[in-house]
Amino acid sequence: MTELISQINWMGIVIGVSTFLIIGLFHPIVIKGEYYFGTRCWWWFAVAGVALIVAALLVESVLASALLGVTGFSSFWSILEIFEQQERVHKGWFPRNPKRTYPWDEKDKK
Repeated sequence: MTELISQINWMGIVIGVSTFLIIGLFHPIVIKGEYYFGTRCWWWFAVAGVALIVAALLVESVLASALLGVTGFSSFWSILEIFEQQERVHKGWFPRNPKRTYPWDEKDKK
């Protein structure tokens, strides 16, 4: 039994659990980013995504490269999510920041 456990490759499980946690971490980042900065913070996700993908190409460790790649592409996905989050705020599903104006505020005044 000990021999079987020593032959198991845990790398896939580690990458899978880490991917799950990384994606879960990006949800509140997107929500807070939209709340405090609106959609204008999309480029932060783009810059971070490019930097993380470049780093994934340069590291030798398969685990580190995979985690950097997952984080980089999660950052790219967050660009879409930041705009969708603004739509969720518009629908009233999430609170709006009272200190900011939103694109639909101008339309409502007319």
